[in-house]
Amino acid sequence: MNDDLLKEFSPKQVEELEKIIEKHKGKPGALIPVLEEAQVVLDYLPIPVQKKIAKELNLPLAQVYGVVTFYSFFTMTPRGKHTVRVCLGTACYVRGGKKIVEAIEKEYGVKEGETTSDRRFTFETVRCLGACGLGPVMVVDGNVHGRVKPAKLKEILANYN
Repeated sequence: MNDDLLKEFSPKQVEELEKIIEKHKGKPGALIPVLEEAQVVLDYLPIPVQKKIAKELNLPLAQVYGVVTFYSFFTMTPRGKHTVRVCLGTACYVRGGKKIVEAIEKEYGVKEGETTSDRRFTFETVRCLGACGLGPVMVVDGNVHGRVKPAKLKEILANYN
């Protein structure tokens, strides 16, 4: 087993990955099910994991990488326990959406698309959440928070541990 993989993941996670690969090995169309199950166990699919999957399934790394980067479900970087999405559509933007983004960046030390160092939050922006009347809108794990003010940000996010 690759040392890079062992550094990042627990022995139990590595063992689970090996079981997943073995279960699907030799079956037609195995790549996507292996990637899906691996991401559930590992939370993300870094290059060392992709290399292992490619080697074990006898596929070119470029094919594995191509699938991982094509489908938005897959991620190559660690994600937070919670996903925070701030709307930057026109209505939310003019009502203070940009200030919410700036407050998150300052308070949590992340830019759009990044995950906090403690892996508590992954921060994303979206163009419209369809709740324009509630702008600015922030969604955390599917929970909609409307008329968000920068001063209330910490209070809202404190509910997500």
